[in-house]
Amino acid sequence: MDVFFLGTGAGVPAKLRNVTSIALKLLEERGAVWLFDCGEATQHQILHTSIKPRRIEKIFITHLHGDHIYGLPGLLSSRSFQGGDSLVTVYGPPGIKEYIDVSLKISKSYLKYPIEIIEHEGGVIFEDDQFTVEAMLLEHGIPSFGYRIREKDRPGILLAEKLKAAGVKPGPDYRKIKNGEEVILDNGKIIDPAEFVGPPQKGRIITILGDTRYCENAQLLAKNADLLVHEATFSAGEEALAHEYFHSTTLQAAETALRAQVKKLCITHISSRYDRNDWLQLEAEARTVFANTEVSEDFKEINIPLEHD
Repeated sequence: MDVFFLGTGAGVPAKLRNVTSIALKLLEERGAVWLFDCGEATQHQILHTSIKPRRIEKIFITHLHGDHIYGLPGLLSSRSFQGGDSLVTVYGPPGIKEYIDVSLKISKSYLKYPIEIIEHEGGVIFEDDQFTVEAMLLEHGIPSFGYRIREKDRPGILLAEKLKAAGVKPGPDYRKIKNGEEVILDNGKIIDPAEFVGPPQKGRIITILGDTRYCENAQLLAKNADLLVHEATFSAGEEALAHEYFHSTTLQAAETALRAQVKKLCITHISSRYDRNDWLQLEAEARTVFANTEVSEDFKEINIPLEHD
């Protein structure tokens, strides 16, 4: 599981930061990529990476400001010419369906793959046997959501050496034991799967927030997350300006991370008023409150490893 930043700027594209888009790479988990927001030129950013548009399975839109959605019609259209034939599901606030439908209709764009558009107002918006995605409303000028992606716990690791010592040969019996089924050997010995499978592997939690002021729902979504991705449009000392424009500062993002007891914070949505020389200062500000903070950059990748007991 890897979080890959395709665009990390705020408002408008800049030379050093494109507008917002984040890829959650779930290649080992489900052979897929999930996108969070799709600002202008997201598909151009993808060209500089190993991400394959045909692998994009889901797109989660935080809110309908242009710097988060203007790249969506182009990406959806181009995917038809890049080998994409599987279903894409787009989740977003009310209005996202009309935006996509009108954009594709007016431009006479035809998709060669099925698309599903799910408008939501929060709550658990997706769940299968691997993941749950929960959305909550944040505080912004228009409805803006944060997403909590929770991986369900995985079965423990099969203790192969212990199985061999017990006389169990590799093959179908291993699979049965891994699935929690009892196995009876030829000599009549009963193999209890609980004795030969390690403890469950704790699922990971990623929280990706849309634009927001400092608010309680951000903390709730981020509780105990392995990684929190939080906007920090403004630097410390600009709290009044951040509040006026419905955004957050570096210190407010760090305070949310601290209160939510996350493992790692990555700040993004950095205003173009801050140049490359300022980025380390922004990071240092956040670290005064929450030490394990990184500032994002376009094409930065953060691996979220599984915990092993």
